[in-house]
Amino acid sequence: MGPKRSRARISIGEQVVFTTIVPLALLFGVFYFLIIRPQTKKAQEHTQMLSALKRNDEIVTNGGLIGRIHELGDKVVTLEIAPNVRVRVERSQISGLSSHGKAPSVKKEKSE
Repeated sequence: MGPKRSRARISIGEQVVFTTIVPLALLFGVFYFLIIRPQTKKAQEHTQMLSALKRNDEIVTNGGLIGRIHELGDKVVTLEIAPNVRVRVERSQISGLSSHGKAPSVKKEKSE
């Protein structure tokens, strides 16, 4: 009876591994591809956008201010939000380039 019991314990151990560890690994894989990976890509794109900013770019801040870059520093950006009205904003608070006041891009449809 000794060998049969050890085989039974091994098969029960294998079932426990399969029913607990495999679903956890699959769950982690789903979280990685649906949440973690897209977020890191978005953060990388935002960092690239912040490093590519230049004077006279029109940007939007996280607070909703729309302005044109007047001065650029390492951590602080000076925006001109109206004629002769300038605001200092941390570079990390810039959410993106503004499309305000620009004509919407017209997509050309393929003719058949």
